[in-house]
Amino acid sequence: MDDGTISQPGGLHPIPPPTARLGVGLCVILSAFVVFAIYATHQIRWLEDFQTHVVQRNRKASLQLLRLQNDASLIALSLRDMTLGATAYPVREWKPEMARLRSDMEDALRREGEYAVNTPAADEKRAQLRIALQQFGAAADQVFSLASSGEETRVREAAHAELEPRRVQISEVVAELLRLNDQAQDEAAGRISEVYSRVKTDLLALTGLLLLLALGTGIYTFRANRKTFDRLRHLTEQLRLQSGQLRKLSWKLIDVQEATLRQVSRDLHDEFGQILTGIGLMLRRVGQKEITAPTDPALVSELEAVKQVVEDTLQKVRDQSQMFRPAVLDDFGLEQTLEWLAGVFEKQSGMPVHFHSEGIESSLAPEDSIHVYRIVQEALSNAARHSQARQVWINVEEQDGELRLDIRDDGTGFESAAAQGEGLGLMGMRERAEHLRGTFSLRSTPGQGTAIDVRVPFHAKPLPRVVERVM
Repeated sequence: MDDGTISQPGGLHPIPPPTARLGVGLCVILSAFVVFAIYATHQIRWLEDFQTHVVQRNRKASLQLLRLQNDASLIALSLRDMTLGATAYPVREWKPEMARLRSDMEDALRREGEYAVNTPAADEKRAQLRIALQQFGAAADQVFSLASSGEETRVREAAHAELEPRRVQISEVVAELLRLNDQAQDEAAGRISEVYSRVKTDLLALTGLLLLLALGTGIYTFRANRKTFDRLRHLTEQLRLQSGQLRKLSWKLIDVQEATLRQVSRDLHDEFGQILTGIGLMLRRVGQKEITAPTDPALVSELEAVKQVVEDTLQKVRDQSQMFRPAVLDDFGLEQTLEWLAGVFEKQSGMPVHFHSEGIESSLAPEDSIHVYRIVQEALSNAARHSQARQVWINVEEQDGELRLDIRDDGTGFESAAAQGEGLGLMGMRERAEHLRGTFSLRSTPGQGTAIDVRVPFHAKPLPRVVERVM
């Protein structure tokens, strides 16, 4: 059928092909794996994004806060040195250092604001830190403005009184921001761990679901295919039985054909041969009377012509009788029968037939030999009618307990694939060879002729060889 359904003989229901079930099962499994891949990819991408945008940014923000904390510590050391009475440097000499630290702290605060994750508490502390830095800068400007008056003692007291409290406030705000950032880092780590745990659970559940789907699909496909193959096995058994019945019928037809040919050969040889022989004798007596008492020369000539026609017809009847069922096969065996067939065929068709035989020590029974004879007869007929061959080679030999028959021509040949739909002739040749428990093979190439190989094992007991050749 065109849809791929396997039909069964004997009115049975058609067997649906397993392709659809296999395709559905494959689609289900592939769909489950696609869902699994999409889900896993989404979760992994989310974790990557979260780690990049939260964890990494928190780490960079923490570095900037540590930078602020370090600057605050440096300010504390500078204030300590600047407010000591025994220092050799006047207060105004600390202005570049303070300006550098203030600039570095403002840059660190700006970068920390870019990296940090915005939360209300962190934003509030960040605003406080910005105000504290502004106040510290304003106080520092006042201290260094006062330092230009030259009153070092008063300036140092003012620096300690104005700058130290604001430095302490900056350190406290920075410490609070570090604590909030560490807290955010811990929360992010906890969330990542939670996501990992959830993804692991989901992946295990999805893997279990995939296994169940695969198992269910496999069981369904297995049962459906087993049912299909059981029906196919039943169909195969039916086909085997019908093939055996057809083979028996074919061989019965071959037996009927051989019996018919045997009867036709006998009738041709016995009845028509006797009739033609009698006519020939009568014409011979008439001719002898005409010789003793001649009357009309034209009549004598016509009688001789009719006599020659009768003799030629009698010879053709005898030859055709031998072709149908050669009596020489029963009298002289297969080897000499094939040689006689090659000579008769060459004489009738005008095609040279090269017959070669190594001498067959064993022999086939006459009822088996007739089938080898028919194979050669059919091969010669095909060479003359279809292959346009100019000559044929026949080789017969015994080797390893079997009869080997090789027939080859130099005809047009054909594609070997064309022999798949064998005609009745080739089919009959194959049937005869297989009936004898032998093998039949055909090789043909366009432009290179055709070769037929037949191998038939010997089953009959050896018979005495007949040396005389029958032509």
